[in-house]
Amino acid sequence: MTSTKPRRLVSTDGARIEKLERHVQALMQELHQARYEQRREALTDALTGLGNRVALADAFIAAQDAAAKGSAPPALLLLNLDSFKALKNSAGHAAGDQVLVTVAMRIQSAVRENDVVTRLGGDEFAVLLPATPQTRATAVGNRILAALEPNIDLGNNSVRCGASMGLRIAEPHHTIEDFLQEADFAVDESKSEGRNKLKVFDPATLHARQLQRQIVGELREAIRSDQLVLFYQPIVELANGRLEGCEALVRWNHPVHGIIMPDQFIPVAEATGLIAELGRWVLRTAVGQLRHWRNNPATAHHDFSMRINVSAADLQSLEFVDDVSEALAEESLPPESLVLELTESAIIQNNELDRYTLASLHRLGVGLEIDDFGAGYSSMGYLRKLPVDRVKVDRQFVKDLGKDPSQLKFLAAIQEVIRSCGLEGVWEGIETAEEAEALRSIGCASGQGYYFGRPLPEADFTAQLARQTVWPA
Repeated sequence: MTSTKPRRLVSTDGARIEKLERHVQALMQELHQARYEQRREALTDALTGLGNRVALADAFIAAQDAAAKGSAPPALLLLNLDSFKALKNSAGHAAGDQVLVTVAMRIQSAVRENDVVTRLGGDEFAVLLPATPQTRATAVGNRILAALEPNIDLGNNSVRCGASMGLRIAEPHHTIEDFLQEADFAVDESKSEGRNKLKVFDPATLHARQLQRQIVGELREAIRSDQLVLFYQPIVELANGRLEGCEALVRWNHPVHGIIMPDQFIPVAEATGLIAELGRWVLRTAVGQLRHWRNNPATAHHDFSMRINVSAADLQSLEFVDDVSEALAEESLPPESLVLELTESAIIQNNELDRYTLASLHRLGVGLEIDDFGAGYSSMGYLRKLPVDRVKVDRQFVKDLGKDPSQLKFLAAIQEVIRSCGLEGVWEGIETAEEAEALRSIGCASGQGYYFGRPLPEADFTAQLARQTVWPA
């Protein structure tokens, strides 16, 4: 009896322990499965089933580790869908989700087995291509773009949803943030060149864009802190040398780089929307300077007009006419004392807002002049239709005087056309007395150029006004 009891206890305890071990093992498996599911969910985009930003970062780290051990660096294809926001707004969120799911499937079908396709949010997708040179990555990218071309069926209608795509090959120093940022820059370049295109990241272009942003910030500060200055160049009546007007030309007196010419910062201002603020500064400064000269006894005997250049953005601004009117009123100047110079490219579009602005300026009484006439379109048809008073003939026509015997006849023909349109002509680029005399002999009324004077800062031009009555001295 005593010998059998312990055996039954051992047997019972062993069964219990075995059962407990199986239970613990089951719990551990459930825990591992839960952790696996949790990890999978953390790496997965809920809508499309693709990887998400975390999955992309993990794949990038693994690909960079492989590259550090001798493998080729990874490539990244980043793409945004074209017009997706407008599509979602018009068709609804459900249709937008359907488009995203279809796009995800099409991207997945166009890539290779080891490529990692992810959705980063919204309509932004990324594909990491491990150990892939640029040529192969480009081929995969073009396959994706081709896969996205067919329309997507939404039941009642179908839509086309192309993409703008950027490609970046990883560098050893890259973080995932740098990698994505530079690929995103390539996407922006793709959008600027047209839809459904692949654009490879270009460091030089990025540097130029960063430099542009720096210039914009510095230029905005320059406007606020009086770093900009105006230089003035005389415009003269050819018959008698009397000062007819002066053109205000903006310069940037940079605290580090010194005087910067307008061709170095005006294009940046135009491209970034800063041109309107710059134009207002030029307008008010030039008009204020003209009033100062008229009030100064040493210069008041000169009754001349002020010319300023006007951008295409000014014509498209509903406030521009009011800005001009207010600037003149504040300085108590008559409208005819101001002449606005417009390039042909600024007015050739001849849209409704441009026509309204020009007509309003004409009714206000300011002078309107087409600048650089002959350098662009030079259509006589639009000359006769626009409410302009003057034409400034481009300097390229004057520079050949004395070289080609037939050039003077050609200029006489241009002058006759300008006169027949009821306009006055101002001839740019006059550098010698012979050029001035030749133009005067064919009836040209006004001229501008180094022969009469170079652009001068305010103090020097004021001194010239005080001592001179005719140009050149």
